[in-house]
Amino acid sequence: MKKIVFCVLSLFTLSILEVIGQCNAEAYSNQCIPKLAAGFNFLKSYKIEKGSKDFVEYSYVFTKGTQYMINICSEGEGTDGIVVSLFDSNRNKVATSKVNGQYISAIAYPCNTTGIYYIQYTFDGSSTNCGGSALGFKR
Repeated sequence: MKKIVFCVLSLFTLSILEVIGQCNAEAYSNQCIPKLAAGFNFLKSYKIEKGSKDFVEYSYVFTKGTQYMINICSEGEGTDGIVVSLFDSNRNKVATSKVNGQYISAIAYPCNTTGIYYIQYTFDGSSTNCGGSALGFKR
């Protein structure tokens, strides 16, 4: 009988830990898509899950003459300390969502050079390790 009770308690504890540790980054990504500014067409969504890394990074080929927008969605109203930074192909930072210590939920970047750009998400004092993002464009 003790073994049965122990097994049931163990399963219950594991279930609670799994629910607490879940990140529904896809849901946050889907929330971001309709939040792209007017005139921007959706290109791609990104899941932001910290895990054991200090940052999450994706790459995308940007085209000269196109304006891009990247937004962030997480728990609550703001970005909850998740910062998106955009780097060009030479790894020069060209845009960030942390401006003068303030977190903004989106950045827009007018691309002047076609090439691979790196979209990096960091967790600057974030109370969450989970979020989503959407990339859009307009010409």
